[in-house]
Amino acid sequence: MIDVLNLALPYFGLIFLGYACGRVKRIPDTGLAWMNFFIVYVALPCLFYRIVAKTPLEELANVSFVLGTMLSTIIAFTLAFAVAMVGRRTMPQATIAGLAGGYGNIGYMGPGLALATLGAESAAPVALIFCFDSILLFSLVPLLMAIGGSDRRGFWSSAVHVARSIVLHPFIVATVLGVLSAAARFQPTVALDQLMQFLQNAAAPCALFVLGVTVGLRPFPKLHWDVPTIVPIKLVLHPVIVFFVLSWLGPFSASWTYAAVLMAALPPALNVFILSRQYDVWVEEASGSVLIGTMVSVVTLTGVMWMIKAGVLPTSF
Repeated sequence: MIDVLNLALPYFGLIFLGYACGRVKRIPDTGLAWMNFFIVYVALPCLFYRIVAKTPLEELANVSFVLGTMLSTIIAFTLAFAVAMVGRRTMPQATIAGLAGGYGNIGYMGPGLALATLGAESAAPVALIFCFDSILLFSLVPLLMAIGGSDRRGFWSSAVHVARSIVLHPFIVATVLGVLSAAARFQPTVALDQLMQFLQNAAAPCALFVLGVTVGLRPFPKLHWDVPTIVPIKLVLHPVIVFFVLSWLGPFSASWTYAAVLMAALPPALNVFILSRQYDVWVEEASGSVLIGTMVSVVTLTGVMWMIKAGVLPTSF
């Protein structure tokens, strides 16, 4: 358990250090603009590129694994969406609630935590989960917003906007370039590889600190009834669903199954709050989901990591 805590607590420590700095210093969040740009357009793309480029191409063509993790995400999204709709939320509000229940912090926390827990063999499943879950949810959310009337653009305008956002997203571009490099067995020069290594190493610490600061600058949200209902869907039900779906579609190697369960156990992503502000729906609840989910995941996510490291979690049922 000490080994697991030594792995997990630095990640949560960076988040809560950023949260404390955001609460104490109160520098306007506009000061984070260049840091956010560095993380999204420079550091994290290097991380994803190097992960994918160093993965054998045959491992990246695991269709059944992709289908299993995407199906699990859809189920978790649908459960949270249904909870919000039963509680008389509008479709746009329920869409953000579904995002909180299905989309974890797979960009900021996922890669570093999975690699630290499972080693280099988790690189391929982590890259696949990030790429396809992001495409799935960033396509689904604008579509549901357009249907629900929150997006003022027409259907086709929204579709073109979504397609461009996905194709040009730096994480997706970096992943595609990584696949091409893996296929071509491209080897960068020593200097270029060292530069990308520096940027990769900076990605997780900067991203986690900025996550903490961003949440810390928000006023502590009221605990609406649906937040305590939706957060357990993300932290508990989503990893359970992934485990059973992959057991049904598998077998998969232990590192792939464990990586998928670990990624599913991550708390709601900061993007949930960002999208809620973009559409101006479920904003306070989204902030609460990210904050409360991150705090509770100190226990739940650490528990999942302990089950993996201790060999308590089976690879299938």
